[in-house]
Amino acid sequence: MIYKFQSKADSDLFMNVGPAERILSIIGKSAGAQGIIEPSEMPAAIAALEAAVDAEEQARNAAMESAAADGQVVSAAQPIGLKQRSWPFIQMLKRCQEAQTPVVWGV
Repeated sequence: MIYKFQSKADSDLFMNVGPAERILSIIGKSAGAQGIIEPSEMPAAIAALEAAVDAEEQARNAAMESAAADGQVVSAAQPIGLKQRSWPFIQMLKRCQEAQTPVVWGV
C-alpha cells in the first residue's frame, strides 16, 4: 500500500506503507485508509518527529562509538533512517501549518 498525503498548500506526498505508518505512529495518528492532520496539531507533530529523529541519531552514534571502542569495523555507509524518511513530511507540515491548511490521506 502507498499512502498519498494531500493538502491544498503543498504538492502530494507519496510514501510506502512502512515509513508512513511509522511517521503516523510517532505523531499519534492511527494508520488507516483515511485520516487528517489539522493545522492545530501540526506544531506537536513536527516536534514529535524532530525529537524521534534526534533520538534515532543519538542511538546510532552511540552504537557506532561502542562498536569502534570494541574494535569492530564501523561501516561509513548508513541505512536510510527516520531523518531522511520524515524530512519531506516535516516540510509539508510546516508549509501547511503556515497556510493553516490540513493534510489528509485516503480521500
